Amino acid sequence: MHAQNATNDTLNGATIAFDLDGTLVDTAPDLVASLNIILAEEGLPPLPFDDVRKMVGRGAKALLERGFAAAGAPLDADSAPALVERFIALYLGRIAHESAPFPGVVDALLALRAAGAKLAVCTNKLTHLSVALLDALDLTQYFDAVVGADSAPAPKPDPRHVLATIAAVGGDPARAVMVGDSINDALAAKAANVPTLLVTFGYTEAPVETLGGDLLIDAFSDVPSACIALLTSCAPENAGL
Repeated sequence: MHAQNATNDTLNGATIAFDLDGTLVDTAPDLVASLNIILAEEGLPPLPFDDVRKMVGRGAKALLERGFAAAGAPLDADSAPALVERFIALYLGRIAHESAPFPGVVDALLALRAAGAKLAVCTNKLTHLSVALLDALDLTQYFDAVVGADSAPAPKPDPRHVLATIAAVGGDPARAVMVGDSINDALAAKAANVPTLLVTFGYTEAPVETLGGDLLIDAFSDVPSACIALLTSCAPENAGL
């Protein structure tokens, strides 16, 4: 089903929570560039794009830790705070130089909103960086809430991140779907008892088929129909069927 044709009462009042990096937006180019600038400043070699792409999605500090380890110089605990601050400043300065929504994102969001769904962003990115990115790409208008790792009780894979995001839009976990690309999305949603829709084009080290998502999609145009399928199959009247 194409996004523009997806209308169904099932979506009316439902909450659809989206991961950001690797799900809504291809942010890897700007994240990789920022990391490699930091590495160069520290006298370390740059890392290949494809290697760093798999490291994205756990927040700035985790990206630096993994990046420094891959460059052969584990991040020193004493210098970490300043390096994280430097990385965030660099990244904020180029947050949408090369980053772009994945194909079909806007049409899918429009279709979901037209069908009455509440949309939210549930990301391990810091909230102010998330909003800056969404603003730069003119995507903020489609969301009722943006809940970064610093705005939740704990970041994904903790289920409280997903539950806090659903609560932020006045939603009901029993009528919600988490759309993501990584093991953190799958684990957090499963622990929150929320079905998970995983995209196959995102950032993950393990094959997406092994992450435990309830449905997989190859294109964003399939998000509305996939959400309908998950909400229908998980509805209380269908429990046990």
